[in-house]
Amino acid sequence: MDVVSSLWEQVSATSPPLPGWLLALTAALAACLVLSPTLWQRARHSVTIAHEGAHGLAALVTGRRLAGIRLHSDTSGVTVSAGRPRGPGMVLTAAAGYTGPGLFGLGAAALLATGYAIGLLWALLLLLALLLVQIRNWYGLWSVLVTGALVFAATWWLPAEGQSVFAHGVTWFLLLAAPKTVLELQAKRRSGSARDSDADQLARLTGLPGLVWVGVFLLVDGGALLLGGWWLLL
Repeated sequence: MDVVSSLWEQVSATSPPLPGWLLALTAALAACLVLSPTLWQRARHSVTIAHEGAHGLAALVTGRRLAGIRLHSDTSGVTVSAGRPRGPGMVLTAAAGYTGPGLFGLGAAALLATGYAIGLLWALLLLLALLLVQIRNWYGLWSVLVTGALVFAATWWLPAEGQSVFAHGVTWFLLLAAPKTVLELQAKRRSGSARDSDADQLARLTGLPGLVWVGVFLLVDGGALLLGGWWLLL
């Protein structure tokens, strides 16, 4: 019980706001990861984890049966769920992928705005652990384990301010990366190399053009960036 109480005290502890210069530095570093082609190739794997995790979470919430998740070395991924092939549950599951990273970032920003940086890192660890049991290929297993190890190292060994800096960096990264993946999606659709994308699946499910769904993704992720950034900068 003492161990549980001690862990809960740590998880629920609040952190003071970061100094302005340090907050700006976390945003700048996250922007470098997103804007640098070399760094983005590696960092994008973590966005794929959030993307496929959002598909899986939406499937479970809407009553579908999650059959497994695969993550690939080219930063693509596949989430398989069983249930009705059409209807609101399938639409929400398909729509969750490209909006998931932005909404995760928005939720993270809300936690940071109330001072729960350490709690955010533990929540990320829990989500990664839940995702891990659904992974169905070796590369996906490796990708989630490496990401989890990085978050665990920050949670376990960094001082409180260091954990807060790391949590802010992760949050900025999710908020900034989400709209970029939508722009990449549309570029692939325009070139004809993404004929079975989430937007095109939604077009077949709803009758709305795929471009409309790309606009919905961009609207949600752009809104999450603006609102989440506002919360972080307050």
